[in-house]
Formats: sequence, C-alpha cells, structure tokens
Amino acid sequence: MSPRVTVVCGSGGVGKTTTSAAIGLAAARAGSRVLVVTVDPARRLAQALGAGDIGHEPVRVECGGTGTLHVSMLDTKAGWDSLIRRHARDAATAERVLRNPLYDNITSRFVNSHDYIAMEQVNELSQRTDLDLVVIDTPPSRNALDLLDAPRRMREFFGGRLLQWLTLPYRSRVLSLASRPFLQIADRLLGAQFLGDVAEFFTLLQSMEAGFVRRAREVEELLTSERVGFTVVTTAEPAASAEALHVVSELRARRYRVERIVVNRVASAPGDHAESLPEPREVALHVPGMDEESARDALEDIRQAHARRGATAARHAARVAVLSDQGAQVAVVNESPADSGAGALEEIVTVVSRG
Repeated sequence: MSPRVTVVCGSGGVGKTTTSAAIGLAAARAGSRVLVVTVDPARRLAQALGAGDIGHEPVRVECGGTGTLHVSMLDTKAGWDSLIRRHARDAATAERVLRNPLYDNITSRFVNSHDYIAMEQVNELSQRTDLDLVVIDTPPSRNALDLLDAPRRMREFFGGRLLQWLTLPYRSRVLSLASRPFLQIADRLLGAQFLGDVAEFFTLLQSMEAGFVRRAREVEELLTSERVGFTVVTTAEPAASAEALHVVSELRARRYRVERIVVNRVASAPGDHAESLPEPREVALHVPGMDEESARDALEDIRQAHARRGATAARHAARVAVLSDQGAQVAVVNESPADSGAGALEEIVTVVSRG
C-alpha cells in the first residue's frame, strides 16, 4: 500500500520545520512508518529532532513509540544524476550528459532545478510500500509555491522557445538570418566550444523530453490526489496569518487539499489576576528595601503588562477565528516558555496528535 503524503507550508519563522517534525513524530509514536524529508537547505529539521547531521540517505531517529521515524534532506545533484539515468534512451546518452562540462553548473543553477528534483523525489517516495506517511518540509511559503509549480514549469520549458534557441547550433549548421548575428556575437564573447557544450547538453536533455514531461504530469496528478494533504503553518500575528490565508488560497486555486492549519505561539487570556493585586502599602511591608512609592510603580507595571497580554490574546483569538473559517481543521498551539527546542516540539506533538 502506498503512503500518504503531508506537505507542510508556511512563511519563515513560524515553526514550520518544528511542526513538520512534530507531525512525523506523532504518527511514528502511533505506530506508523514515517519519513520526514526537508526540501529547505537549512538544517533546522535535524536540530528540531536532535538528529545531528542528515543527508540524502534517511537517518533513523528515536521516536519513543511503536512505529519508525526516519529523516533525510534533498540532495539536488544525486537527484539529477538519478533522473538523467532514468530518462536517457541508453546508458551511453546518460554518460554523455553526466560528463558534459556544464552539467553540474547548469543543473545546480537551472531555474527551478532544486524544486523540480524535490517534487520528483516526492513522486518516488509516494510509490514506496515500506512507508505509511511521508512528511515534506518545504521552504518558506513563496518559495514553496514555486516548488509546487516546478513540474508545470518543467513541461513549459520543454515546449518553449528557449530550448529551441539553445539547441539550434547543434541541430543545424544552416542557421536563419535572424539567429546568425546573435550566434556570431556569442561565439566571440563565449567561444564556440562553450556554445557547443551548451547546445549538446540541451539537445541531449531534449531527447529525454517524453520522460520528463510524463513524470511532471504524474507529480501534478499526485498533488491533487486524495493521498496528498497540505498543512499550512502560521502564527496568529497579522503578517504571518495574512500570508497563511494567501497560501491557503493559492493551494486551493491549484486544486490541492488543505487539511489542516497549525497556529503556533497563540497567547492565552491572562485571567483577572490584576484585579486581585495587593495594595502598595502591603507590598512595601513585605518586600525588604521597597518603599510605598516603588511598590506603586511596580504594581502599575504589572497591570500594564497584564493589559498588553490581554490585548495580544484578543488579537490572536480574532486571527484564529478568521483562520478557522477556511474550511480546514485548525490546531492551536498556545504560547509557552518552551518557544524552541524539545519543549516546543512536544507541545506541537500533543496538539497535532489530537487531530
């Protein structure tokens, strides 16, 4: 049976990676076989799980449950190498591509290269039978939308004019009058060998068009299937929650299923403790070295902090209400002293386990 896939999106600094780790940890403790993959080059996932360094090969992490939890990080070069070998018409063609002097540079800098390989890996992982759940920790939300659009952009690249221009010198020695001046200038500036290497690389890549386009369509179909759900992570602060609403809208415009919105660091109402504070005289009597005036100032500071906390809690509650009106399950993680590290991870594990 193929695994479910949870794609975790959110803006930077909202606890997205910690939430990804918590979703995987909660599922593993419940008995599932889980792999959490980070697409973000930052190594926050390893820090969140205390896993040390992680790489392309999955690393097992102790989960404290009956299931298993592994984590890994996308390796763009290994992904491209595997993709070329899979789609090349034969081994000789694959080796010509891999040995092309520009291969490493182009595939590392190619627009959406990292994103396309990430989605290709998601497609591969979705076909494994030794996993129950794959959790994908994406880059910050604007980049995550680029990530999700990578398969479509790859299809457009193969059907676009740019590829025709890049392969023109290799496909034909009889060039049109329109292209000849451009290529003559490029020859002088870059050298004929450089242009030849570029043309050869993209010509070989073009020969793999059918495989690339087919896999891109498979990824697009996977992302809109019932097996894939999206979790949007945010805080209740105005900028972050507005970004979350934008992400939810963009995901639904692409016909993706938004299953859950996780709202981290939500302030809770402070209660009525400020109304039961002692009188300044009483404080001065019980605190050595404090006179009545100093006690009055300290009590006023407490009242103001209490009022600010109440205003923050009210503002957060209003934003949570808006997020709750988006047709997805909303998981609220209250603010706590454990704002990072193992404490924050366990807080989120507790909340997501309820859902």
